[in-house]
Amino acid sequence: MGIGDPDQPTPDIVIETMAEHAARPDTHRYPSNRGRQSFRDALARFYHRRFGVSLDPESEILPALGAKEAVLNLNLAFVDPGDVVLASDPGYPVYTNGPILAGGEPVPMPLVPELGFEPDLDAIPEDVRRRAKLMYLNYPNNPTGAVVEGDLFERVVAFARENDIVVVHDNAYSELTFDGYTAPSFLATPGAMDVGLEVFSLSKSYNMTGWRSGAVVGNGDLVSAYWQLKTNVDSGMFEALQEASAAVLDSDQASVRAMCDLYASRRDTLVSALRRMGLDVEAPRGTIYVWAPVPEGETSASFTERVLEEAAVVISPGSAFGPSGEGFVRMSLTLPDDRLNEAAERIASLVPG
Repeated sequence: MGIGDPDQPTPDIVIETMAEHAARPDTHRYPSNRGRQSFRDALARFYHRRFGVSLDPESEILPALGAKEAVLNLNLAFVDPGDVVLASDPGYPVYTNGPILAGGEPVPMPLVPELGFEPDLDAIPEDVRRRAKLMYLNYPNNPTGAVVEGDLFERVVAFARENDIVVVHDNAYSELTFDGYTAPSFLATPGAMDVGLEVFSLSKSYNMTGWRSGAVVGNGDLVSAYWQLKTNVDSGMFEALQEASAAVLDSDQASVRAMCDLYASRRDTLVSALRRMGLDVEAPRGTIYVWAPVPEGETSASFTERVLEEAAVVISPGSAFGPSGEGFVRMSLTLPDDRLNEAAERIASLVPG
């Protein structure tokens, strides 16, 4: 239960479209880094239909080889040595490792339960604001499962304008939500297109982690600057994969709804088991993870080790996602039902430490 790698198959429409276009010689040559028109158009249609966001396919969409490379490479595009990058803490480790590789300084923005796992923008020191170039956000949030309901995005836009910061919203889990919650795009926030980018990934929503398909979308000038870097990093996305990605984006999204139902059922199974163990666990309304506090007297590492040794189940210590993750563990729902049920029962049988 340590890694968030979907166990279900990729939708048939992706495989069938990929096979069809992989057999066509016109997809075998170097692709354009700008991306196929069909892919960019499909993503623009998806964003308009799903989020109410209008994107120009010519200037505001750029294919990415999955979200991970985009998150890292954005540092190389915008961060100079000595610049500060504000990063969600806990958060995806690339938010802090990427700035280091670019010579920047990652500064964590603590996400704590008392604030609904939202950053306290007012607590960011003035000298840090002056040096900051990028801010990484991610909702629905990995690892906490937190979602955005209030005015966080509006406050982030105002903060970014005031401090001349580029906001990067990692939108990897927007389609995987439960209990009637629908996740917004950061770019739907008034003013967000002036200050930000969004990294969209097909990996988790469509069981395509191995396919490496995503996009950087948003402010045209920022997309153009990112493209200048990308032309020197890789030779673009396989065009058959772009066609397959376009097909699933234009589909009826029935596969996504089925995945949400499956993950909601698994979430309920795991949360119930953890509560039987005596842990005060909140059922997340997004992502494919459960973020659970460790028993009293334990640390993230000690509880992770005990679960491994006594229950033979692998989970992730919260401290691996940043200092503010201490005191929690992350458990992935990407196991077949029978295995997840067994893991949940093994964990529930543990005597609190």
